[in-house]
Amino acid sequence: MSASPSTPTFRSALAASLSLLIGFGILMLGDGLQGTLLAVRADQEGFSASTTGLIMSSFYFGFLGGSLMTPKIVVRVGHIRVFAALAALASAAILIHAVFVDIYAWIGLRLISGFCFAGLYVVAESWLNDKATNEIRGKVLSLYMIVTFSGVGLGQLLLNLADPMGYPLFILTSVLISVAVVPLLLSASPSPKFETSSSMKLSEMLRLSPLGSLGMFVNGLVMAGFFALGPVYASRIGLDLEQISYFMTAAVFGTVLLQLPIGIISDRFNRRWVIITIAALAAIISAVCTVYKPANFSILLLLAGLFGGLAIPLYSLCVAYINDCLDPNQMVAASGSLVLISGIGAISGPALIAATMDRFGNNYFFGCMSSVLAFLVLVALLRLSIRRPIKPHKRSSAIPTGYHPSSTVIENMQEYAKDESESPSK
Repeated sequence: MSASPSTPTFRSALAASLSLLIGFGILMLGDGLQGTLLAVRADQEGFSASTTGLIMSSFYFGFLGGSLMTPKIVVRVGHIRVFAALAALASAAILIHAVFVDIYAWIGLRLISGFCFAGLYVVAESWLNDKATNEIRGKVLSLYMIVTFSGVGLGQLLLNLADPMGYPLFILTSVLISVAVVPLLLSASPSPKFETSSSMKLSEMLRLSPLGSLGMFVNGLVMAGFFALGPVYASRIGLDLEQISYFMTAAVFGTVLLQLPIGIISDRFNRRWVIITIAALAAIISAVCTVYKPANFSILLLLAGLFGGLAIPLYSLCVAYINDCLDPNQMVAASGSLVLISGIGAISGPALIAATMDRFGNNYFFGCMSSVLAFLVLVALLRLSIRRPIKPHKRSSAIPTGYHPSSTVIENMQEYAKDESESPSK
């Protein structure tokens, strides 16, 4: 049955969201560049891995706060004002990094950057979600994921344009962030209505889905640790600036290639076994990188792509598994707890991995992540003997998600899952 004129189709939603997606893609270029740039610059300044990890962790602390607080601010003052203010602040923060090369200054600036980027994501994602109905929400979220990771991946390559020890790359990042806001600010579309949803207590989430909650924590730890300290690891094993950018890009585009197939597989088979398999494969690849340094750079890129393509999609798998464990009326309320659990993992990741690198050597960058992923596998195997599989008619779909999932995109994923579970066809 064809859609009525009043019902948005995917094509009409794409046309209405094109300028926003372009702006968001530019914002991702800046986000992808700034993380790698700061990690490389910190290493070249002689900061220890632990110090760099602490600096990079502060971004995720700010991101967690911004993701949870921005929706309340938007309700009071509106999308446009919040977006413009946060973009201006984020643009200024990256420039100040180049002026004051100081550990404590960088910790504070990264915290501010994290808060700002979380807010920018919340506003952009809610605006994008306003263009989509439940019938096309899955496609819109998938397109958002492609734009997000493509921007982040290409942002890594911009590292080759200038010396990280100079000002140009910091200026370029600031320009990208500033230009990214133009399409949204000039959009003729009215601002979407924004309502904060009810919340679920963290203790209740842990009780309802212990495995899903642990998976969210582990994914947050691994993803934040990789993107925060991956450039440091690459530099310390002898890669030059160009190779570092390719190393990070490989992990990003591995995610783009594998996330959708992994999601499809998880929709057809026992989700826990898929989580166990994907986490185990990621742990094995991490272990290989720990004990064996590939002499061939191409092999290292392949391993990085496989690691990113397996480890990062665990987020979507865990969200889908948690949805399987919840009643439809609990799904949206759970989004805040999911962001909190993942955020705690993201804050812990860079600091933990950096301390491990300082204590045991640079190769334990991957060794630490391998251990954490292996622990998830062991817990998942234990849960198999405790909890029965979710009945097929209660299963939700695994929807690809982006680089730093905020409370808004998780809410959108929960709304889609809720609609799927309540559909008569199910």
